[in-house]
Amino acid sequence: MLKNRFRKYLPVVVDIETGGFDPAKNAILEIAITLIEYKDNSFVPGETFRHHIEPFEGSIVEKESLEFTKIKLDHPLRNSINEADALKDLFKIINQTKNKYECSRAILVGHNAHFDMSFLKASLIRNGIKKSPFHKFSVIDTVSLGVLATGQTVLARVCEKLSIDYDNDEAHSAAYDTMVTAKVFCSIVNNYDN
Repeated sequence: MLKNRFRKYLPVVVDIETGGFDPAKNAILEIAITLIEYKDNSFVPGETFRHHIEPFEGSIVEKESLEFTKIKLDHPLRNSINEADALKDLFKIINQTKNKYECSRAILVGHNAHFDMSFLKASLIRNGIKKSPFHKFSVIDTVSLGVLATGQTVLARVCEKLSIDYDNDEAHSAAYDTMVTAKVFCSIVNNYDN
């Protein structure tokens, strides 16, 4: 079972698109999670959940970040919500999946996972959210797994080596990046000869 493979931790892929590199000053603009499921003796990407986020009051959104992510803050179909509501919704989903697999905690999986964790922690503090389903400091980084399995660190190159489709036009959308990162994670874990 999934809980036995990861010491009772539920791996959850997270991607956060931001308005810059400083978790205290720059806004979270998108957050997505992809659940990891266990089917037919293999780990597989599960469902993806995403929220567009309203920049918090007083936050900075760098022009370069918007150009890089192609996020249009004023797009009429963006349907953004505040970051506290987004986190509470995603945490509820994670907790339900955690209970399904009898896991004690979730563990954040990400490509450059410490970056996403730093923004997540800043948001928890900013919004006075005391309980997070995630382990407080441990993460699983697909950069490290990717370089071990393929010799590459860039997500697109890791995907190429693992024969996983990667679309540069879709990249840097939180939902797309979590789905691709989940495929990378599952491919490496499933092929690891332990």
